Amino acid sequence: MRRFVDWIQSIAITLGAPGLFLIGFLDSSFLSFPEVNDLLLVLMVIEHPHRMVIYAASATLGSLAGCLALYYVGRKGGDAFIRKRFGSGSVNRALGLIQRNGVLAILIPALLPPPAPFKIFVLLSGIAGISPGRFTTAIVIGRGIRYFGEGMLALYYGERATAFIEENSATLGLWLIGIIAAGAVGYWFWRKRRLPAGQ
Repeated sequence: MRRFVDWIQSIAITLGAPGLFLIGFLDSSFLSFPEVNDLLLVLMVIEHPHRMVIYAASATLGSLAGCLALYYVGRKGGDAFIRKRFGSGSVNRALGLIQRNGVLAILIPALLPPPAPFKIFVLLSGIAGISPGRFTTAIVIGRGIRYFGEGMLALYYGERATAFIEENSATLGLWLIGIIAAGAVGYWFWRKRRLPAGQ
């Protein structure tokens, strides 16, 4: 497996932005390359800073494409498969979380670095009937914040960015979750104040 990962990495580096798209697609769908896209993105931005937006967008869109592949597996009958793999208790809890919180239950795992669980939420979004538009929006926001944030760190810290991300990824993830949660609460209060009484 290590050889395969190294081979994929070398192809991705050679291809540049399309390579990031490829790794993002594979990692978010049927294979797993923990943190490979993050590190490749940082390395590529350090080498070609002027391409940061292209690299971050490629990583985001590749991840979106992979997530949509899994999402449609869920929609087309992934319930039996996922219950067999993860157990009915875990699946029911995760489904309840998605049905209660909708887009936030997808957006937050999309932000978090490995080893936080993510693919189960992608599959369950399809099973739970989250609309493709809402699902796509959540993935683009979550992955976009993550990859563009890493691109900015690479621009700011240069070669120290990799070590910074590895040492602080959990802290950064928690900060981002806090910001999103605060924004969601603020939006909820704003909507509540704008709705006429009794609605």
